[in-house]
Amino acid sequence: MFESSRARTPGKGAVTVTMRTIPLVDGPVELRGALDLERTPAGVLPRRLPAWTREQYQDPSVDGVTMMPGGVRLVFRTDACELELEVLTCTGQLESDDEPRPAGMLELLVDGVLAGRRQAPVGNVLRMAGPGTEQRLIPGEPGVVRFTGLRPGMKHVELWLPQQTPTELLALRVDGEVRAPLPDGRRRWVHHGSSISHCLEAEGPTGTWPAVAAALGGVEVINLSLAGNAVLDPYVARTIRDLPADLISVKVGINIVALAAFQLRTFAPAVHGFLDTIRDGHPHTPLLVMSPVSCPALEETPGPTTSGPDGGLVALGDPHDVDAGALTLAVVRDELTRIVAARRARDPRLHHLDGRELLGPDDVGGLTDGLHPDADAYRRMGKRFAAHAFADEGPFGRGAAAPPPA
Repeated sequence: MFESSRARTPGKGAVTVTMRTIPLVDGPVELRGALDLERTPAGVLPRRLPAWTREQYQDPSVDGVTMMPGGVRLVFRTDACELELEVLTCTGQLESDDEPRPAGMLELLVDGVLAGRRQAPVGNVLRMAGPGTEQRLIPGEPGVVRFTGLRPGMKHVELWLPQQTPTELLALRVDGEVRAPLPDGRRRWVHHGSSISHCLEAEGPTGTWPAVAAALGGVEVINLSLAGNAVLDPYVARTIRDLPADLISVKVGINIVALAAFQLRTFAPAVHGFLDTIRDGHPHTPLLVMSPVSCPALEETPGPTTSGPDGGLVALGDPHDVDAGALTLAVVRDELTRIVAARRARDPRLHHLDGRELLGPDDVGGLTDGLHPDADAYRRMGKRFAAHAFADEGPFGRGAAAPPPA
């Protein structure tokens, strides 16, 4: 284990602190929320889908969002009063912008309480002339994020990575001992959804609505949401099937309508197939199917979509095509209600939640672009989900995961 010394405070009377480098892999640190750790020349890059899925998607946007570590955190116990994480981020920049996009926040939880927030350093930059144009990589330098003044004594630490920025991990250094985390008895909730569950616009990684809900519900969340790519891909269903899970939720619809990915004829069989695959691995686990939140542009008009002159969402489909099988959010909600009701006759642990219970027509003022909630709206969504799902009689209530009757 590598040790280095430096002055905690510069100048006369400086205190020398010895920082120990802790292995990020095959050591006491757990990287929760990551299903693959890609070895890079600099370190390790967390990914949120298993390595075997890469050969099953061609769209580079899928690869990009799996590298965005939404919900990924380093978990360990330590008696350190100071710790630092060396990272190399990768963010984007349009040629017309003066500066690259911010790299997001790293947040430190100590014994479950937020103890610090730090801006992630900008490292590599992908520059492009506009959305959909070829990207040009401008190599950057690693940066160090430091948290100081932690209380003495052994404590449970979670260091959450920015949910919107691919982040290579180069080194973790602390001024004390590090041990593996202890089992805490929390149930494991696996969630899959779109950008509205990925929550790129949240103020930080613990401000995403799944993270807010998980904290209120006393569970541990694995967020497999893929911005722009929640389209019932079979490899996602198989991933969920194979993961340990006490609770599962799937939020379906907005990307399917926005991309015009299905017609009515093909949508229902795809939903059934997705749920069937999950049930192959989790036949009795509480499973919650969620329909889309409110999005005015797509409520009665099919996709595909584009951005308008003001950056807002514009639906390009023709409402008259609904009679021929085109999907709108209203059609998707009706179909999901019907599908869940039909399956519940043989699957009583399958549940349904109308997404408008989380963000409805009265909340659309909190949409940043006519589609994505702002930071405050995400927090409201998390609180509303927790109040519904984790209530005593809710789908994720304490009695929900009881074993099936003999």
